[in-house]
Amino acid sequence: MKALDNLGMIDSVICDDCVNILPKLADASVHLILSDIPYGIGVDEWDVLHANTNSALLGSSPAQQKAGAVFQKRGKPLNGWSAADREIPLQYYEWCKAWSAQWLRVLKPGGSAIIFAGRRLSHRCITAMEDAGFTFKDMLAWLRDSAPHRAQRVSVVYERRGDEASSREWEGWRVGNLRPVFEPILWFTKPYEIGGTIADNVLEHELGAFHEKAFVKYNKTPDNVIRIGSESKEGGLHPTQKPLRLMQALVELTTRPDQVVLDPFCGSGTTLIAAKSLERRFIGVEISAEYCEVAKKRLRDFDMEIKQSLFR
Repeated sequence: MKALDNLGMIDSVICDDCVNILPKLADASVHLILSDIPYGIGVDEWDVLHANTNSALLGSSPAQQKAGAVFQKRGKPLNGWSAADREIPLQYYEWCKAWSAQWLRVLKPGGSAIIFAGRRLSHRCITAMEDAGFTFKDMLAWLRDSAPHRAQRVSVVYERRGDEASSREWEGWRVGNLRPVFEPILWFTKPYEIGGTIADNVLEHELGAFHEKAFVKYNKTPDNVIRIGSESKEGGLHPTQKPLRLMQALVELTTRPDQVVLDPFCGSGTTLIAAKSLERRFIGVEISAEYCEVAKKRLRDFDMEIKQSLFR
């Protein structure tokens, strides 16, 4: 296989499905994979990862419309709107399997794969990654700035039905979940040589240890609970856009300058900006032409800011 640089992918955004691009990357050529993958909960068209096209897809069924605005666009109740919905977790696992083995192949020994995954289906992602050969190192918790509490009051449901007695009896109860104030971050590593140690792997591949001193610049303490919020006016480029400092913290935690960071689901490009700002090389892949252009523009704007700062 040709060297990675000869493929022209370093420091670029590739508009394609990562399943098509990953096989073109050289073996053991990436130091970190950092990605906010689709959660499979139907937040938008790009987040529908199953073959179930029943009438409730993306909030179009009469039952969802009757349930109110919370179900107009995203998701379904955990019980599903149809029997086919019960297959979605398994289908999500199969989707993760479609790329997890390639992730393992392109990573260097001791390299990390850090994944933002939804609470509901993250266990399926973990299983797919383990089945591919990854070691599940840890689950981090990112505490978000804010989170909507969308659990509907049961009393209101009965009130709308004209059932005042049931409304009074079930006052204080809700349908749904507790307020989702954290998101899981899954941390995997590619196994290093059997019989060796992490210290040996660090000397050979410069991977396997974590940079605590760099991480605490962002998170104050070396905890697996991360408290890094968005900056003022940060966001609005993608429905699931993450704070730049959060991605920078994870890049610095696991890599050194000039190492290669891959994001196979790069969205608006926050991971790529984080890598570039920290003098890492990067490869971004994004299936949406719209978000691919957003990522490219952000990188151009970042380059322009750097050039302008040199003349100030």
